[in-house]
Amino acid sequence: MSAPEAKRKIYYLPGYGGALNSGLGEELENRGFSVSGRATVGEFAALDFADQIEIVRQDLNNEFSFTDSKVIANSFGAYLFLHAQAQMPPYVGKVLLLSPIVGDFVKDDGLRIFSPPRAGKLQNLASSCRYPAPANCEIHVGSEDWQSDPVRVAELAKLLNFVVHIVDGDGHMLDKTYVNILLDNWL
Repeated sequence: MSAPEAKRKIYYLPGYGGALNSGLGEELENRGFSVSGRATVGEFAALDFADQIEIVRQDLNNEFSFTDSKVIANSFGAYLFLHAQAQMPPYVGKVLLLSPIVGDFVKDDGLRIFSPPRAGKLQNLASSCRYPAPANCEIHVGSEDWQSDPVRVAELAKLLNFVVHIVDGDGHMLDKTYVNILLDNWL
């Protein structure tokens, strides 16, 4: 793919159990973009985490390696992107992470716990200045998000020099109107 073709193509990684052609993927298609990426269901979801990361890394290197390339990742999809990025040179395109998972988390009530594979790796790499951070990465996370703790997200973003926006009053699923305005401006 040449650099001009990359302008209308987006690499999208939805949250866990997400498809490419619904929700945010559908919004991107409605704006005239061709959506590529990996649905986090079915065959891809059944793969080992290391294999998922390797596939994402290969996709980015093979098809989205231009400065005008765009990546949007949501929730667990952002976790996949961040881990793939850890295994490659700093990504040269533009990256938008929505409600990114950055490690394990426990809801305040202590009843819901999630510990993804390699839960502490991102923080360890970032705090030791060994994470190859992309130069153009923006994060949006809700102030009330218990899955993507805004405090931990902001701490990681600071270490990596990412721009982070904490959306007041929103939870893990950011307000649709907010996301639509964000997409219009970011794209």
